Amino acid sequence: MRSAHTADTVREAERALMARLPEGALMRRAATALAAECARLLPRVYGARVVLMVGGGDNGGDALYAGAALAARGAAVRALIAGRRVHEGGIAALRSAGGRVRWFTDALADESDLFDADLVVDGLVGIGGSGGLRRPHSTLALLAANAPVPVVAVDLPSGVDADTGEVAGHAVRADVTVTFGTHKPGLFVDPGAERAGRVRLVDIGLTPELPGPELVSPRAADIASLLPVAGAESDKYRRGVLAVRAGSDRYRGAAVLCVGGALRTGVGMVRYGGGPAVVDQVLARWPETVASLLDPQNSTDLSPGRVSAVVVGSGRGTHPANADELRAVLDSDVPVLVDADGLTLLTGQWGEPLCELLRERKAHTLLTPHAGELARMLGADRGDVEARRLEHAARARDRFGCTVLLKGSTTVIAHPGAPVVVNPTGTPLLATAGTGDVLSGVVGALLAAGLPAREAAMCGAYLHGRAASLARDGAPISASDLLEALPLAVAEVRRAA
Repeated sequence: MRSAHTADTVREAERALMARLPEGALMRRAATALAAECARLLPRVYGARVVLMVGGGDNGGDALYAGAALAARGAAVRALIAGRRVHEGGIAALRSAGGRVRWFTDALADESDLFDADLVVDGLVGIGGSGGLRRPHSTLALLAANAPVPVVAVDLPSGVDADTGEVAGHAVRADVTVTFGTHKPGLFVDPGAERAGRVRLVDIGLTPELPGPELVSPRAADIASLLPVAGAESDKYRRGVLAVRAGSDRYRGAAVLCVGGALRTGVGMVRYGGGPAVVDQVLARWPETVASLLDPQNSTDLSPGRVSAVVVGSGRGTHPANADELRAVLDSDVPVLVDADGLTLLTGQWGEPLCELLRERKAHTLLTPHAGELARMLGADRGDVEARRLEHAARARDRFGCTVLLKGSTTVIAHPGAPVVVNPTGTPLLATAGTGDVLSGVVGALLAAGLPAREAAMCGAYLHGRAASLARDGAPISASDLLEALPLAVAEVRRAA
């Protein structure tokens, strides 16, 4: 599991570590690792042209000392100093090694400053930066964005908020980010994650000083350790029975996709309830489903049979009878996943009584909104939700008292009393109709198998993203393609165990 800590936590840990080390030792550790990564990116160090974009903070010092190490190996290193302050020790080290220094202003901006380089190092603004980059930093960020050379960011791309991933204005777009001590949340969450490129974590001895993480991002092995494994004594009931209350005459495909997502993830049984036309379509595609005809105006009974978890809402509708159905589901003692129309019901005229029931539940409960749905649930602006995903997922978790999976370019999972989870397998391939219905079935299957809501959401989102990438080898997909790729994703994850 990759862990991330906020800027304040990192600074406090750095102060504690520096108090036990000789002056400058921590910066030299970071600079040595940064220089080594830069050397790996160059075809050769001797004769390479390296440009350092340097601000006045410690990131600028890291860049200068790394530049000095590269210059000592024969690289032609040039530092462009933005702002009025600079790390004097770093400047002295670079000059002593043969590097050159120039103070950069907008008036002296020249594309050739970066275009003739083999590598650009971004040391403009560190984890303490907030808001958009100002001139001349923003000018350098624009030059770097247009330069046809690799860019290495020091700790975090300048202009990205370390704690949220928010980008206000211009930001550096890195090919590689070398981050020190621990990951920063902004490296995992869009739009910041998209600007970080490949992230390389460097151990500088900070781990003993750090508390538990504020955010985690799972690897394949973490998912493999959580996935249910069928044993010799397993039967369909032990593997979990999922009740699916999705789809309607208008949105029959939602039921087909949700049921398919559950079956392809390995649930023991799916019990589907709906109107005749939807039941016929579900059975035509998935004959192994145990289907029951339910009067849409009287669908509050989870019977017949044992049920381990319920998925409700995808394409179901927002008729008053659907509110009754959701109320009955929330009043049950089994884990529940609420999606799509079920989320809309939480904000309508029946919203407050349903939300109160939601907060009172003892069983695991999971809400799976996209940004627009969460904006309506919180009375927020969709753009704000997309810009500050961590903040709004946490707000929803606290307001509704349950687990919240916020879908989107970065899927974020917030659970009471636990670090936020960021899914690393998200892909634009999932931006197509019906993929959310599949996700509901996937996560519902894992809930039915006994995983707690946070773990089911984490595993489901990971498998969902990998299935999208595997389905057509990176070519465009439809939601139906995910159904055949889900077993491939499960098999791939199990190989990582």
